[in-house]
Amino acid sequence: MVFKILKRILSVVLIIFIISWPIYTIFFHKGDVDENKEENIDDWKGIIKIWDYPRLNVNTGSRYGWIQSKIRKFERDNPGVYIELEPIDWKKGPVKLEVAMNTGNLPDIAPLTNDLIYKGYEMLEPVDVFFDKRERQSFKIQALNAVKYNNRMIAVPSMMTTYAMYINLDLFTEKGVEPPIDGNWTYDEFIEKMKKLTYDGDKDGNIDHYGFTSFIKPNYYNVWGILLSDGAKIMSDGNYTFYGKSAKSGLDKLVDLRNKYKVTPSDFGVTNENQAWKMFYKDQSIAVYPTGSWAIRVLQNRISNGEGFNFAVANYPIGDKRIPVSLSNNVSSYGIFKQENKGKLNMCVKFLKFLTQDKYQRELNELGMFPVKRNITDLYEDNPLMRKFEDSLSYTIVTPNHRKWKDIDRILQNQIRLALLGKKSTEEAMEEARRQVEMIDNKE
Repeated sequence: MVFKILKRILSVVLIIFIISWPIYTIFFHKGDVDENKEENIDDWKGIIKIWDYPRLNVNTGSRYGWIQSKIRKFERDNPGVYIELEPIDWKKGPVKLEVAMNTGNLPDIAPLTNDLIYKGYEMLEPVDVFFDKRERQSFKIQALNAVKYNNRMIAVPSMMTTYAMYINLDLFTEKGVEPPIDGNWTYDEFIEKMKKLTYDGDKDGNIDHYGFTSFIKPNYYNVWGILLSDGAKIMSDGNYTFYGKSAKSGLDKLVDLRNKYKVTPSDFGVTNENQAWKMFYKDQSIAVYPTGSWAIRVLQNRISNGEGFNFAVANYPIGDKRIPVSLSNNVSSYGIFKQENKGKLNMCVKFLKFLTQDKYQRELNELGMFPVKRNITDLYEDNPLMRKFEDSLSYTIVTPNHRKWKDIDRILQNQIRLALLGKKSTEEAMEEARRQVEMIDNKE
């Protein structure tokens, strides 16, 4: 009798379970099931649109070959996913991106500069949630800082470079001037050497060789290793701080090269990038010229063609900061614009993680660039010149994270030029820069 009762109870429980389980699953676990399905990134198929700048392969001369090869590999690994690349150039690309951000006609992924990250952060997907602590810590601190807004990763860094000083060793030898030991020199040592390298080469009574030259232009930071050498900061905690003793001292040092020590051509501050570079690499009338790592291959090729000269790479002169310093905006990164489809967003992140795998970071030597990952330190083991640049990355300051940086940069570069040309004192130039920056800040 008891056995029959138990059997009936179990039968009833089983029937209730069979009836209720589908209802429970549909109404109570529907969200969980859908969420898990969305998070499976391999379920998403479709087209991802990416814009990108040309990145010259120093071996083949290809301008988009590096990114195109990665796209093909990713598509093979992810059937049904297609990466549509639209090339943009360095001159018009930033304007095209700004227009796209203003009109909403955006790609899925695009290369971003600091000012675009800060202007368009509300349109960008924060990506730090897709990177665990170990993954975030795998990036170099400068690279990570360049893509942060409000302490969140707004883009994924992919490669980086910096500025350093190139030395014409043949001119140094000809004038009996010792190059800086280990590539380091103080400002005073730098000045003494520049004086000896400023001379009348053809004995016609006119100076035709100079120790140093460069150019002043927004978005280029070739001379900023001198301007910041005494410890000045452009921004601190979001506030403009390029004024005061250390900033004035740095600006005085740059101005003195032309106006006090006269170790630069008289048109330093007027000459453009092409003119200044030509004086160094072709005319060989300049002993020291600051620029990026791209110039190493150009100068080496000229040597191979019998047209060049022996050269070395050195740090910027050391000032009161007591270490060499450089300023650079050359952290390349990719941002993802807002996505309605979570599966597509996850696939975009997967692609950017794919691009920054260690094995592809090790291919950056093809572009003359440097890894953004901490653990890759032997990329240029057999190239002492590129290794010197790589060492300089630890002394590199990334351009400030500010939504008005483009305007601030333009103001600063203009006032620096006016001081260099003697049209304003360094105090007047700094004060005017400060006034203009505060004025645009107050418009926020």
